[in-house]
Amino acid sequence: MPDRTALRFAAATAITLALAAGSAIAAAPGAAVPAPSYVRELLSIVLPLGFMILALLLVLRLLRRRYGMTGSGAHLSVLQILPVGPRERVVLLKTRAGRVLAIGVSAQSVNLITRLEQDDVAAGPDTGTDPAEAARVAKSPLDVLLRR
Repeated sequence: MPDRTALRFAAATAITLALAAGSAIAAAPGAAVPAPSYVRELLSIVLPLGFMILALLLVLRLLRRRYGMTGSGAHLSVLQILPVGPRERVVLLKTRAGRVLAIGVSAQSVNLITRLEQDDVAAGPDTGTDPAEAARVAKSPLDVLLRR
């Protein structure tokens, strides 16, 4: 029993030969050549280009799903980024297990600063009063980290 690659190669060869034979018949001498149409030429360029772009976007989406590059199932998600210099920043990462890590990122290295507790990451106290007051009192995870 032939393997799949041999069958694919045979099918591709048969299709190529069929297309070549069809174009040879269409280019027979004495056939009337229609006047060129700019719309037809434009569509013959734009439609294949559009199909190629759609195919590349589909492949990109499938690769992202297959290798978990993005989405809710990602191993790590960025909660917050705080620039502390021209090339330095503090990044809060949340793992799939729910742990929150504070990471220092510079041009030369990446260092673990600390592991934050869930109490540090949770929103500030719910006062139930004025929303502006609650926003002022609420602490971001980076505020807690910087206070340590």
